[in-house]
Amino acid sequence: MSRNDWFEPSRPIRVEGGIRARSRRGSIGERWWSRRFIDILERVCDGGRLSRGRSYARSGQVLDLEIAPGLVTARVQGSRRTPYKVGIEIAAYDADQWRALAGALAAQALYRAKLLAGEMPTEIEDVFHRCDLPLFPDERELGMDCSCPDWGFPCKHLSAVLYVLAEAFDDEPFLVLAWRGMGKDALLGALRETGGGEEPAPGRPGLFDVTDTPFTERLADFYEPGVSPARLRDRTTLPAAPPDLLLRTLDPPPLTARKIPILDLLRPAYQVLAESDDA
Repeated sequence: MSRNDWFEPSRPIRVEGGIRARSRRGSIGERWWSRRFIDILERVCDGGRLSRGRSYARSGQVLDLEIAPGLVTARVQGSRRTPYKVGIEIAAYDADQWRALAGALAAQALYRAKLLAGEMPTEIEDVFHRCDLPLFPDERELGMDCSCPDWGFPCKHLSAVLYVLAEAFDDEPFLVLAWRGMGKDALLGALRETGGGEEPAPGRPGLFDVTDTPFTERLADFYEPGVSPARLRDRTTLPAAPPDLLLRTLDPPPLTARKIPILDLLRPAYQVLAESDDA
């Protein structure tokens, strides 16, 4: 076998109709979940090959991309006429594991509402963590393979697919969960079937459990307390509110820093403030 059979020339064959990354410069990945995925890769993978992979992704060298439970497959056009085959594997969770995850998500009304509205709450990572099931893979879990002869890890073809995958996550966050084994329709169906999770104990109010009465019906007693003193005393038995409750309840501001939503940056600060207050 000649030397040229093993070492690919530097210029890949240009293709038409490939999957071209939208980002033209800087980092790839706009939403918090895709940035989290890319941050893991850029922390553990060779920077030079990732840089060449970004160039491949932006040039449209990734011909196709398929996401199935536990496996992403793609073809990448290099300088040889035959495209390289790429596979990226992670653990896909089974039915029992997803049943536990769906129940844990449904038990949190805010998370359930956001998911049913097509949003990906940042707290979903915590739910997966409490179930001892990671949402994002680390370098030990990722199984990556490419048919190219490059012995580097990951090669530029794998890197290109990883960046294109991150932008696919930007467009459809539920693909992150589909890769773990639960498609969007199946998950939303499970959340609707599960309902709001466990019912609160009888006689014990929820955090926002205050009856709303029209003003016209409260003219005579408008300034009377809406909740009896007994119920107010009962609220002291409720678990402490999470430090970032305000961030979860209000609509997030459309602000980012380094393409990271501002809420992702504020949430740790709220946690630190709560811990310092408890000290």
